[in-house]
Amino acid sequence: MKLKGKIALVAGATRGCGRGIAIELGAVGATVYCTGRSIRGNRSDLNRPETLEETAELVTQAGGQGIAVRVDHTQEAQVKALLERVKTEHNGQLDILVNDVWGGDSLTVWGTPFWELEPAQGWKLLERSVYSHILTSRYATALMVERNSGLIIEITDGDTLKYRGNFFYDLVKTSVIRLAYAMAEEFGAKRYNHTGQEDAIGKKNITALALTPGFLRSEAMLEHFGVSEANWREAILQDPYFAESETPHYIGRAVAALASDPKVHEKAGKALATWHLAREYGFLDVDGRQPHWQEFYQRMQKTEGQNPL
Repeated sequence: MKLKGKIALVAGATRGCGRGIAIELGAVGATVYCTGRSIRGNRSDLNRPETLEETAELVTQAGGQGIAVRVDHTQEAQVKALLERVKTEHNGQLDILVNDVWGGDSLTVWGTPFWELEPAQGWKLLERSVYSHILTSRYATALMVERNSGLIIEITDGDTLKYRGNFFYDLVKTSVIRLAYAMAEEFGAKRYNHTGQEDAIGKKNITALALTPGFLRSEAMLEHFGVSEANWREAILQDPYFAESETPHYIGRAVAALASDPKVHEKAGKALATWHLAREYGFLDVDGRQPHWQEFYQRMQKTEGQNPL
């Protein structure tokens, strides 16, 4: 229970990466605020069946304490109220923030050039998946600064600047990597006032970084292929790349490992990947595998069309 007594906020914890991260933080003892828009009896516009209450219950079952709070992270008043609640309930303590808010599946139009996309739709995606992260980090960091301690993790897709196939999707996923980098610079930089003297704001003991999964075996992806976690390998016939997919618990264990690492500050500002961290920290996925998406993808590109099995 390495994180017993630690307070975490997973923004966007209803499903996918967020749920896996929340559960795995609970598994090492953390108290986890699970936020998002889907609660029992009141689904978000994504109309998915997963709820925040389910996530919080799974966190508690794993060994931590799950707290479900419905929050629209694009609404400043709601975000501010959430962090005021955390401050009140835990004497200002917030140790870990995971920014995983997405909500963009229905807003992403694949196979269409940017000059044919609807600007308003793209702007809504940026509001949901970038502005929400900025708002949440702004108010969460205020608590961390008071204690001069904390870890902020931006969840993205990919650890490079390689184009991700859709104009707005690419802009979102590279932007949150930049958010992590920019925050790390702010936390680590020396600042000087107009007289040239170092300002009191100084260096902060807060670490910000970005983290990506590989081919995520999320609830929506399993549904897309018409399989369950029990028989997921049957979907490899539909997409050979699914052979190296990973569950949301894999990135959850990556987050738990980072949050437990006393030298995590050495990774500040970087874009990290589950497959590298699994080898560094020695964790496995829940099925006992240790997927390495980069190596697998490179092999597949060399032998395109061959059965990876």
